[in-house]
Amino acid sequence: MSIHIGAEPGQIAPTVFMPGDPMRAKHFAETFLEDVVNFNQVRGMLGYTGTYKGKRVSFMGSGMGIPTLAIYVHELVNEYDVKTIMRVGTCGSFQPELEIGDLVLPMSSSSDSHINRLRFGGMDYAPTANFPLLLKAYQVAIARTDRVFVGGMFSSDQFYHDDPDWWHIWAEYGALVVEMESAGLFTLAAKFNFDAISILTVSDSLVTGKFASAEEREKSYTLMAEIALEIAP
Repeated sequence: MSIHIGAEPGQIAPTVFMPGDPMRAKHFAETFLEDVVNFNQVRGMLGYTGTYKGKRVSFMGSGMGIPTLAIYVHELVNEYDVKTIMRVGTCGSFQPELEIGDLVLPMSSSSDSHINRLRFGGMDYAPTANFPLLLKAYQVAIARTDRVFVGGMFSSDQFYHDDPDWWHIWAEYGALVVEMESAGLFTLAAKFNFDAISILTVSDSLVTGKFASAEEREKSYTLMAEIALEIAP
């Protein structure tokens, strides 16, 4: 066991898929995996291991935000020898051409989080996804749907902003979407030398104001999980 994960050694697979919502982790595991075992309930952050087409994999929630995700990722990699982590989560669109339900594969993530400035002594670090894994995800995704977008994104420390127009500058510079975790995941992947990507589904639009329901975010966006499972080592 680690401080925040109650799994015994060997209960977590080398590849872990991490939605923010632990209930989405439960839904994905029960939908796609066989011989499912629940390895974590500490703080309600559910984790499950099972098999998919003979591959042993795990789903575990990350919670919302870089600090929470960073705790779990640190322990997964350093205490449980996890080699690959894929975020499978939702995001908000900055661009008018992105619609609810579209897939986004971020190459890199800008951020307003101060974590990396603390880590790098006030300098800016550019966190990027693992390219071989990203390429595989794109190849599988484009065979399934033509609504796949690849590019830069933004990881925010805030969900609710005081300035309603805060996102316009990021949209102007080409960021596709916003969420709250990927910059932290990509940074830790570089530090600890594991493979990481994010496969995201657009659940709301800052352009149009449209948004999906909580139930849709939890249960409807399964394509991103299917793609992640297909490319798992």
